[in-house]
Amino acid sequence: MTNKIFRSILLASLAVLLASLVIIMGCLYGYFSDVQEKQLKDELNLAAVAVEEQGESYLSKVNSENYRITWIKANGEVIYDTKADAAEMENHSNREEIQEAFAYGSGESARYSDTLLEKTMYYAKKLSDGSVLRFSASQATVWVLVIGLIQPILVVFLIALLLSIFLAKRLAGRIVEPLNELDLEHPLENDVYEEISPLLVRINSQHEQIAEQLGQLQQKNDEFDQITGSMKEGLVLLNKKGNILSINPAAQSLFKTGRYAVGKDFLAIDRSHDLTQAVRQALAEGHSEIRLERNGRQYQFDISRIESKGEVLGSVLLAFDVTEQENAERNRREFTANVSHELKTPLQSIIGSAELIENGLVKKEDMPRFIGHIHKEAARLVTLIDDIIRLSQLDEGAEMPMEEVDLYEVAREAVNSLQDAADSKNISLTLSGEKHLVHGVYRLLHEIVYNLCDNAIKYNNKGGKVEVKVEGDAGKTILTVKDNGIGIPLEHQDRIFERFYRVDKSHSKASGGTGLGLSIVKHGVKYHHGKIELKSTEGKGTTITVQFPLQ
Repeated sequence: MTNKIFRSILLASLAVLLASLVIIMGCLYGYFSDVQEKQLKDELNLAAVAVEEQGESYLSKVNSENYRITWIKANGEVIYDTKADAAEMENHSNREEIQEAFAYGSGESARYSDTLLEKTMYYAKKLSDGSVLRFSASQATVWVLVIGLIQPILVVFLIALLLSIFLAKRLAGRIVEPLNELDLEHPLENDVYEEISPLLVRINSQHEQIAEQLGQLQQKNDEFDQITGSMKEGLVLLNKKGNILSINPAAQSLFKTGRYAVGKDFLAIDRSHDLTQAVRQALAEGHSEIRLERNGRQYQFDISRIESKGEVLGSVLLAFDVTEQENAERNRREFTANVSHELKTPLQSIIGSAELIENGLVKKEDMPRFIGHIHKEAARLVTLIDDIIRLSQLDEGAEMPMEEVDLYEVAREAVNSLQDAADSKNISLTLSGEKHLVHGVYRLLHEIVYNLCDNAIKYNNKGGKVEVKVEGDAGKTILTVKDNGIGIPLEHQDRIFERFYRVDKSHSKASGGTGLGLSIVKHGVKYHHGKIELKSTEGKGTTITVQFPLQ
């Protein structure tokens, strides 16, 4: 804008300068031309009077360097000329000024040289005898004047040009300076040119509009951040080039990155070929799904294409932790298979014994043994069904009557009921501690202690020992069951509380049991808001500690 103002002012100054020079030159030339013409006419009038009185004798006395005097007869012949021989001069009757003088008493004309650099003025006056006296004088044209003054004109032009440049630059700066100092953040507080007031009012209106829109945008952005920040699912927004536009905390934790990932290529935080292909598929087809393992857990990635007005803008990636779902599905399948197997085994044994009896293939003296076998398998089947029902109740969170239970008394009853089983393997089963109350379900607490002791006996060596202890510590009641049996290998310790999970299936089958005991223990402790801890060394024994809160 400054340059435009500068150029405009400079051009205007130069135009004014040139116009001034033209006008001044024209006025000066016109003025001096008029003066010369009047002087020439006056000289002609005076000379006409003298010629009428003295004739040719007067003309012979005139010696002027500025004027040429010619005396012409009525027929056009030249009588006398101050610059040439009259006898040799041509007839002047056809000259314009001569013709006008003959006709009107006086005449005038002007003729230019071939180069247009000289102008000759002719003035003629008719005398009383019918002859014509003519004065002529050479006059420089305006071009000669310009050429003669070219040097001072150039000097004046140069000075005027420099002055115009200085003034134009200064004036442009002074015009633009207030505009450059405008406070556009507060347009209405500016006190400058009145002409730009409508513009400032409009800018202020736009500022208010933009501020309102920014406020709404910030509010929506805050809402989006709060919503995505509280999501457990990972959320990543990508543009169509695969650059990250937004990533919530859950996704940051999943991909082990931070907010600094925004703006980077998605490959910078995850180089999985399968996930990259899923993103490309979503951009091409609209949606894609894939399950991958991350950080030891299973995640399902749902990727959807984002479109607006038929144009693909990018994609949104949602990551769901489906570890528990997969584990539940796996446990369901394993549970169904295990239950089918565990139910089928005693039923087949019962059916086989019953068929032998029905077909009379059992001797009379063997009948009690077969009937006892059927009874034993039926009891095992009932126990298995009872354990399954118990686990089902615990899974569903069924309400059970709670009361103050003396855990030491519960442990004493469980130890007494298992004493015979311990004696049969020559295992020392002891109880120590004192009375400690637990607010809980008596039957569940009894099954917890019973199953832990029963396992400690079953998976022990002959001549081993099992120590049961009940004690209190820092507002907790602690049950400890310790044995010096076969122990549990480290790779199996995370799964022994799963349903039907057995470390040594052959040993477990020989020792009996349903495979649900420790699973019932785990769910029973969870029902009482307790905590269970396992420490075991293969070949040296196992210690299981259960902590129950007093309330």
